[in-house]
Amino acid sequence: MASEPLLSSPSTCKEHTSSLAQTTLTISGMTCGSCVSAIESNLKKLPGIQSVSVALLTEQAIVVHDETHTSVYSIIDQIDLSGFDATLISSQSLVDPKQKKKHTTLTMDLPRDHDHDHVPHTLLEVSLKVDGMTCASCSSSIESQIKKLKAVHFVSVALMAGRCKIRCDLDAWTPEALRSEIEDLGFDAHVISAIHLNPSLDKSSQVSLMSEHRSQIAIMGIHNMGDARDLEDSVNKLHGVLSCQVKLTNGTYTMFITHIRSIVPLREVVDHISSQGYDPVIGSADSATNIQLQSLARTQEVASWRMACRSAAFFAIPIFFLQMVVPMFPKSNVIRKLCDTPIMLPGWYLSDILCIFLTLPVQFVIGRRFYRSAWKSLRHGTATMDVLVVIGTSSAFLFSLLSLLVAPYLIASRSVSRTYRPSIFFDTCTMLITFVSLGRYLENLAKGQTSAALSKLISLCPPSATLYLDPPHCTQERQLPTELIEVGDILKIIPGDKIPADGTVVSGESSIDESMVTGEALPVSKSVGEQVIGGTVNGFGTFNMLVSRAGSDTALSQIVKLVEEAQTSKAPIQAFADTVAGYFVPTVLALGLLTFVGWMVISHTSLVYYIPPLKHLFVTSSAPDGNGGGKFMTCLKLCISVIVVACPCALGLSTPTAVMVGTGIGAQNGILIKGAGPLEAANTIDTIVLDKTGTLTTAQLEVVSIRWAAHLTRGESTTGEDNMMDSTKQHVLAALTATEARSEHPLAKAVAKFGLKTLGWLVVPATVQVTGFESFTGAGVRCGVQLSSDDDSCSQTHQLAVGNYKFISGGQEEAGSSRRESGEDSHARKQHLDPAMQKFQVEHEEQGHTCIFVEYDGELVCMMALADLVKLEARQAVAAFRKMRMSVVLVTGDHRRTALAIASQVGIAPQDVYAGVSPEGKRQIVERLKQAHHDPDNNDSPSASSSSRRRDSPKATTTRPARVAMVGDGINDSPALASADLGIAMCSGTDIAMEAADIILMKSNLLDVVSAIDLSRRVFRQIRLNFLWASVYNLIGIPLAMGFFLPWGIHLHPMMAGAAMAFSSVSVVCSSLTLRFWRKPMLALRPDEKEAQAGGVFTALHRSLAARVSGFADRRHAVPVLWNPLRTLLAHARLATNPPAPYYSPVLDADLDQEELLPMTAV
Repeated sequence: MASEPLLSSPSTCKEHTSSLAQTTLTISGMTCGSCVSAIESNLKKLPGIQSVSVALLTEQAIVVHDETHTSVYSIIDQIDLSGFDATLISSQSLVDPKQKKKHTTLTMDLPRDHDHDHVPHTLLEVSLKVDGMTCASCSSSIESQIKKLKAVHFVSVALMAGRCKIRCDLDAWTPEALRSEIEDLGFDAHVISAIHLNPSLDKSSQVSLMSEHRSQIAIMGIHNMGDARDLEDSVNKLHGVLSCQVKLTNGTYTMFITHIRSIVPLREVVDHISSQGYDPVIGSADSATNIQLQSLARTQEVASWRMACRSAAFFAIPIFFLQMVVPMFPKSNVIRKLCDTPIMLPGWYLSDILCIFLTLPVQFVIGRRFYRSAWKSLRHGTATMDVLVVIGTSSAFLFSLLSLLVAPYLIASRSVSRTYRPSIFFDTCTMLITFVSLGRYLENLAKGQTSAALSKLISLCPPSATLYLDPPHCTQERQLPTELIEVGDILKIIPGDKIPADGTVVSGESSIDESMVTGEALPVSKSVGEQVIGGTVNGFGTFNMLVSRAGSDTALSQIVKLVEEAQTSKAPIQAFADTVAGYFVPTVLALGLLTFVGWMVISHTSLVYYIPPLKHLFVTSSAPDGNGGGKFMTCLKLCISVIVVACPCALGLSTPTAVMVGTGIGAQNGILIKGAGPLEAANTIDTIVLDKTGTLTTAQLEVVSIRWAAHLTRGESTTGEDNMMDSTKQHVLAALTATEARSEHPLAKAVAKFGLKTLGWLVVPATVQVTGFESFTGAGVRCGVQLSSDDDSCSQTHQLAVGNYKFISGGQEEAGSSRRESGEDSHARKQHLDPAMQKFQVEHEEQGHTCIFVEYDGELVCMMALADLVKLEARQAVAAFRKMRMSVVLVTGDHRRTALAIASQVGIAPQDVYAGVSPEGKRQIVERLKQAHHDPDNNDSPSASSSSRRRDSPKATTTRPARVAMVGDGINDSPALASADLGIAMCSGTDIAMEAADIILMKSNLLDVVSAIDLSRRVFRQIRLNFLWASVYNLIGIPLAMGFFLPWGIHLHPMMAGAAMAFSSVSVVCSSLTLRFWRKPMLALRPDEKEAQAGGVFTALHRSLAARVSGFADRRHAVPVLWNPLRTLLAHARLATNPPAPYYSPVLDADLDQEELLPMTAV
């Protein structure tokens, strides 16, 4: 991305025989882990499939495949064959790792005189919104059925997103025909978009050097398809437009256009449409962003299930009253007498007939969605939760109906008495549907909350922006949708505005709230030349910005994309849930049948006479005048309870809900986690490897100390001499600043920055003239400097030399001839320095600092020590790692002396320092550390000596392979980041494209590494807690429903079983939502931030209790629960009398004799 692609010859292009693509799809109809397993197993059967990841909660699938073997259409077809609806979201080409080191660009003008026999038909890509999917079996059924259709090449269904994408031949299908096919499967479908795909742009035969963009524009003013065709032809003639089609979608004419944005911006297309007399609309209510937000919030699902629950309850409550409450009234009660009134036929009573008519709407109107979904899944050979619901409710309804129909015959044949009342339980089936609908409503409501963080990120982009039409004058303004912003635009940002794109401030200044993107709590000041991030909120200033990234290229869009991909990924622990879910429904049906048969056999034995609860159920209820329904009814109720109480959804939702909430919360705090795998890996990390430059240090050289020559620091001088010496120092600094400002060397930049900061307004560029500038590589610079002043002595030209000591003492010729000398010669030269300066040089060189010398008019005037300063939070972060029971290792390509100096400042042991290491060497060190054995009870260094000591110890048998995390800047650390068990990359601004890392930190703050690991561990613990709850629920609920406790009179009524099943999934989702209360641990906060986050006594008490289950600190040294609130009270009392000192206090000497600018240790 950093370099511009180069054109290659056709022969070079032939080397690219592999065309990997990453396809993202939405899959509708998934309800549980069995649906996910079915989709993944079917997709992996296709040739060229590299990896498949299906997310139940987000209803999305990410497939990496070889387009030369398996097209996107084939993947959609395969998903359709599985019985689910698939909708294509995006498909992007990837670089084949085997070809990565070869030419990675292709020419746009590839030969077109080959492979004529394989020219594909014109394709139609249709995106649909599919409602009614509840589990993976639903989405699998849609995909499998649509794939069976002729001329359909690709089907993709996202369950959580409720989206379906289909690619087919244009001459075979229309969007409405495809919608009808989906509705025939029992789902509600709506066409979102339809795009013509140009076969000449097939990436398997042609690769464009420029990025293709697909846009959707609603057009007002078109009256018929003739006008639409004319507009299509007009837009297709624009240079850079690859394809354009106008379709009538949901009563609105919509243009679907594919174009190269760098050639023809979308704004130019919109202006062209306006010139034709039509009104184009960007960012309407039906835009992709709004549809995605509604899908994430599950707006339609929530409304649908809320209505279903209300409707079912409207009928179920009267039935419950008639069958469960009225029989408890005295026989003399008027209501009971009315309900017991015989009607029509013998054995038919008024209350029973009313229950039939009240049950029919619930069973076959409200419950129609269950029947439809169950029938589709069974027809395709899969079984979902809806199958269990249908079997349970239908069994109760059919048995009750059959009992009612047979009652007149039994009375007429005198098999029973004339007062016989049939055994019915219509209340069971109606209440089951009511409880299931209520559970689905609450579950979708909770699922919508799990994606709240992602929805907030998507909503950060403002709908419009203010564009200057006449830069650089910036006098004419225009309001336009954010989608029309292009790179190079000048935008106006006023107070309170959301920044619409990434860019650079060109005029003005302000403070910007970046908390939602980077997690930075305090506003960040921005001035000319500094970068701003799209989606952040402007403060009280007004400024103009130059757009550098727009649309899908902005940092916010990359964050959203990364979070979406993370939320569709699966942790290795999810494989267990998927395996269990695949066998769950058949196993439950078998257990239900076993329960029915088993208790039928037991009920016909003499055992029931000796156990009172069994006698009451199977003997008393079997009497001719009993109301229990007999043995058959009792066994049937037990069977229904088993079928209904079992819930595979709870297991399937354990991982995706926690991952979705955790990754969203991480993104809000500037921690981007690439999926569920890193969450699981962070849980076992015991060794952390830190890079030096950019990780432990600021990666920016600064002047940390300056020492003036003795003749400029005489303490016995008079006041006049002091003023003269101060004037000389200022002249030297002014000359030095002007000279070094002409160089691009890092040392020169640091010196120039120091001079400007020290002198401030005293340095005016017009008053300093540099002549005869000469630069000597690796040595220094020499020039003449003339300072304009009222003082005539300052008007003359002064000779200035800056460089190492050899350059200063030996002159130009010696510096240019040789840079190596013996130790004795070096020692002899140092004797020319006065003792104070010599001591200054030795002390700083021992700390790994770089010393430079300044000569003014042939006389040595000062020395400067420069260093790559250690980050303020580095020592605190290293201490936090150790408290988290992790070994800390430093790896750097710098000299060992510098590395040891940095290590001593941050608290890393010398034996854990690896210096002078290349990027490949860093990877080898990470591999070596991974092969070492880690003792969980030993937190010593992982060096070779320590490893040998542990091998000799008696505990060697309990060690395990170490789990290593690598922290770097993501540039030269990529091999090590990829090799580590967990790669953490630190970045800043808008550079978040770090492919090798598993976790990306938006701020270059080492304490965020502590927060990232703590969040990952917290999420993984929540996943295990969800699994535990789902497993315990089924392990207790199923035996209880099977009647294991019937001898003690304890059993589970079908209605209670339905209620328990409905709320099991809700409880898992709500359990995952507790992650939203996560805050950065106290170890990851600076001292001045701890009190602010503590927030008071009750918050501190809550954190103390939470620490008991967080696992963050060493439990052997756990702080008592009541100590944190008490400590908070003491802290507030102390702050009331003594305000806190600044976190870091630089020590400055007022007279510039020796300025020590190194930060002090944290207070």
